[in-house]
Amino acid sequence: KKEPHPPRLSAEEVLMRQTKLDNAPLNLFQNLTEMKSFFIKGISDDIPVVKAIVPKNQMRSFITQGSSETLVTINLNLIIGTHGWLPYDKSISNYFTFTKDQTVTNQKTQRFVSGPFAPGLEVTSKLFVVSHDGKVLFSGGHWDNSIRVTSLTKGKVIGQHIRHMDIVTCLATDYCGIHLISGSRDTTCMIWQISQQGAVAGDLSAKPLQILYGHTDEISSVAISTELDMAVSGARDGIVIIHTIRRGQYMRTLKPPSDSSLVMTIPNLAVSWDGHIVIHSSLEGKGTLKNRNALHLYSVNGKYLGSESLKEQILDMCVTVENIVTGSRQGLLSIRDLYSLSLSVAPLTMRVPIHCVSVTKENSHILVGLEDGKLIIVGVGKPAEAKSGQISRKLFGSSRRLSQISSGETEYNTQDS
Repeated sequence: KKEPHPPRLSAEEVLMRQTKLDNAPLNLFQNLTEMKSFFIKGISDDIPVVKAIVPKNQMRSFITQGSSETLVTINLNLIIGTHGWLPYDKSISNYFTFTKDQTVTNQKTQRFVSGPFAPGLEVTSKLFVVSHDGKVLFSGGHWDNSIRVTSLTKGKVIGQHIRHMDIVTCLATDYCGIHLISGSRDTTCMIWQISQQGAVAGDLSAKPLQILYGHTDEISSVAISTELDMAVSGARDGIVIIHTIRRGQYMRTLKPPSDSSLVMTIPNLAVSWDGHIVIHSSLEGKGTLKNRNALHLYSVNGKYLGSESLKEQILDMCVTVENIVTGSRQGLLSIRDLYSLSLSVAPLTMRVPIHCVSVTKENSHILVGLEDGKLIIVGVGKPAEAKSGQISRKLFGSSRRLSQISSGETEYNTQDS
């Protein structure tokens, strides 16, 4: 007699089971009341950090289980850093290990995004995309309307693509790292294939797969989902357009609601893995902050699901499976529920403007780049009961590592002082 098939677990149960494993970092979004912030300085003192990201498909050496991954930073002076990063498992009292890239502060060895950038262009995180394997950097905003491809290992330009007729204003990649989308002042978007050399992301296709038309104003933000065959673009006139990727077909136009006669722009947008579209709109020329900014939610089919008015000016935004993470000029790091747009927890006060936010691939930490050059790392603040003897064993015989970043000294006070 055959045994009955064991009952399947729900997605939530699988997540809960994973977090119980010793070597799994705690999921920040399941422990929002326990958030703790740490700061790292010395990588970009007094120069804003405009990009900080842990690429999500890095080739790990399986032999050395404790080997670091790469955390990439870019500052306003266009200095590139590739730092060591390890999100520790919860038996360590230390939460994570960060090893500074020494080249960022040494003038002889500093690596730069090769410029020059277009005069007067605000350098933001939207101009930079790091390939999922952490090997190359794609950058827009250059004076010659190019998208440049820089090898992060060599620090050299390996590709330069001039197809847009005006400055490239924003870039984005998809969850699987197959496509790059670029938006430009020339009112078009282009979809590029990221060529894979062996298992390594290399240059872009020589010419774009698609050119997407339909906007009549400068493109201000883009997002792309290859799995759902959708490319989303927002322009400075408040219009959002959805195209397909494979055929480049126009699908629909979204116009976020506004009861003001002022010009609305779309500084940020994002597509969640299940196709929800989150749009950040901002009214130009409005004197007060009140109701100037809002978040809007649409379904994968473009159905309007709701809006939330904001009291802050968002500078960067990203989405996870069920949350929206935003950083604002007012220094607030906010985590919202994706479906209701309401705050999941009180915002963390960073005290200086936030230039970039990203979530690490295990959903264990949020990386926050600040105007004063600090990198803030937000993680779960309660280490689970460390089982005796596990700490040194977990570090593969090295207790020295514990002192690399001592959490007590680097804790960042996010309360209003």
